[in-house]
Amino acid sequence: MAIKKIMVVDDSPTERAYMQGMLTKRGYEVVLVDSGETAIERSKADQPDLILMDVVMPGLNGFQATRAITRDESTKHIPVIICTTKDQETDKIWGLRQGAKDYVTKPLNESELIEKIKALG
Repeated sequence: MAIKKIMVVDDSPTERAYMQGMLTKRGYEVVLVDSGETAIERSKADQPDLILMDVVMPGLNGFQATRAITRDESTKHIPVIICTTKDQETDKIWGLRQGAKDYVTKPLNESELIEKIKALG
């Protein structure tokens, strides 16, 4: 399955805009979401090919949203890559335990992220 539509989940408008620009210039369709709660609802409706999930958000955090998405019958097929702050090894491990397929660290290395997206597609 080629990845075409990517959902970006981040509570920072700056981060969302950065990700949207980086991904759209590479031909991906981008769906922007600002919370874990909304990500769960929108993943069911929009059925993206991939979700990039920030782990730190107010309310339902990225770990909780990842767990809900990867365990729901209608969305468990959607791979999730968590985005965590540099050097937070526990975040990486916890994200993978919640069902994420991979992780990237912030600040993002664009080429590394694109390689991971292509590897899942």
